[in-house]
Amino acid sequence: MKVKIIAHTEFPEETIAKSAKLCYSRVGVDEISEKLDEDSTNKFLNMLMGFSHMSPLEHASFTFAVEGVSRTLTHQLVRHRIASYSQQSQRYVRLNHFEYIVPPQIEKNPKAKEIFIRTMEEDQKAYDDLVEILIEENSKEYIEMGLDKDKARKKVEKQSIEDARYVFPNACETKIVFTMNVRTLLHFLSLRCCNRAQWEIRQMATEMLRQLKEISPILFKDAGPGCVYGPCPEGKMTCGKAKEVREFFKNLGEK
Repeated sequence: MKVKIIAHTEFPEETIAKSAKLCYSRVGVDEISEKLDEDSTNKFLNMLMGFSHMSPLEHASFTFAVEGVSRTLTHQLVRHRIASYSQQSQRYVRLNHFEYIVPPQIEKNPKAKEIFIRTMEEDQKAYDDLVEILIEENSKEYIEMGLDKDKARKKVEKQSIEDARYVFPNACETKIVFTMNVRTLLHFLSLRCCNRAQWEIRQMATEMLRQLKEISPILFKDAGPGCVYGPCPEGKMTCGKAKEVREFFKNLGEK
């Protein structure tokens, strides 16, 4: 799995501090900016993050590029609706050799891994066969109209692979770029860093948070699963490891 912040709002903490201060000030942003230095910005943000005034957090955003993850993960990811997504298309990209994600529990069990890999190989063969059958069938009409065979096959390739892709499993590797504002990120991290989250998206969310802390340590100081800043919100479904989880996320990103 590869997770990388490829863009973010310039000076995210200062941007949020200015927008929040404007709500309570008689003066404009220029005058607010003149009085804001690093110390005053940090002090104000530490206070703001303890309030319920969350809308200023929407003025700063971060864009992530993620590779080497499964469609199982991205099906969960896109449920977070206040975000923007751009994902590798299986309609336009022909996967002559698709990569796949092997869950850790399967990876460590030789018998399970053998079954899993064999299934992936069968899926690839089924895809390749279907693509060829569909291209052959779909190109007939254009060839009969006088179009060159190679051009006819090229013309119907997208139409053919968008149907053949139905045999691909959730394990199929994909790539995605997505953008979230700070408010959305805090909510996302509270759910997906939790021990009860699915292992793959939890791994991604934890790495996202590690990188976010490097750029904006104050904004994400208390970020992580709900038990980091309060009692475990999972009730009877708790993992029972709140103390260890708090310690882990407290030290996340520290060198």
